[in-house]
Amino acid sequence: MKTKIYGTIGPACCDTEMLVHLFEKGMTGIRINLSHADLEEADAWISGIHSAWSRLHDGTPEILIDLRGPELRIGTLGAERLLKEGDGLSLVADGQNNLFDPTEIPVPGTLLVALAPGQEILLDDGRIALKVEEQFRCGSSVAVECTVVRGGVLKSGKSIAAPGVEIQTPTLTERDYRNLARVKQCRITGVMLPFVRNQEDLKNLKQALINEDVGDIRIFAKIENLQGMEHLGELLPHCDEIVIARGDLGNAMPLAKLPCAQEEIAAQCRKHGRAFMVVTQMLASMEYRAVPTRAEVSDIFRAVQQGAASVMLTGETAAGEYPLEAMEVLVDTVREAEWYLEERR
Repeated sequence: MKTKIYGTIGPACCDTEMLVHLFEKGMTGIRINLSHADLEEADAWISGIHSAWSRLHDGTPEILIDLRGPELRIGTLGAERLLKEGDGLSLVADGQNNLFDPTEIPVPGTLLVALAPGQEILLDDGRIALKVEEQFRCGSSVAVECTVVRGGVLKSGKSIAAPGVEIQTPTLTERDYRNLARVKQCRITGVMLPFVRNQEDLKNLKQALINEDVGDIRIFAKIENLQGMEHLGELLPHCDEIVIARGDLGNAMPLAKLPCAQEEIAAQCRKHGRAFMVVTQMLASMEYRAVPTRAEVSDIFRAVQQGAASVMLTGETAAGEYPLEAMEVLVDTVREAEWYLEERR
């Protein structure tokens, strides 16, 4: 196949034997999501990836790390929370919350000061929605009172989006710098930067990689907000691959516009000869079901038709109940799409 196939490592597929089977199915590379852990904690996973790859192939496996970057995420909760429609809760500065108070949710302090009454807040890729009621003082910082508009189960580290609100955050966090310092040692082949806003973000990442003597490593720019879309043209020369990350990008705009945004990004990448990846919920139903929906396999076909250089599974392999089946569906559908499109030429 021409299209690269990535999975995401996690508890469901971190066993070496499982990784061997995933590579046998046709997986060509794997992603490590560093939003929830540091690279140092992934040593066993990395060892397993190399071991599994070496049983089937020569050379080095393709391993991507997905940095935390300028993204917003829920802080540490003492336990997962069930949020019900109509519930009231407070968003407080991360680190200042009572871990076991079900009415307090820790978020970055930079977000709190930017929120006004009526603002919509989307959690966990939009699965949960809140509405801001009022801002108030909480000790030495600001907190925000919210009402749950769309409920669900919330866990630590899940994504936060506030459509229309721009938060000034640095390109890389201290955790990112610590992880980049281990890239060479861990034989990482690519770095994904979330929520890229402009070329300065990519230049900052490039300089950090040069400082760690890995300046030639591949850079993947994740388009997850409107700033990234608006500055797409200036991003293309500073990365190796654009990532159409539809989870948070779908939070930044009405969902009806998301397919148009995907086509627009793909068209720009084709025009300028820049590789791109399509990711997020490609086979989301297969986290819990052994077979995909018809819409999902059609979505995979469309990504290949648009010219995607690569596609990726996330939760399907990291935490799903059917990681092997999901990988097999992805590989088979990509293979069929490539065959069909080649025959049509």
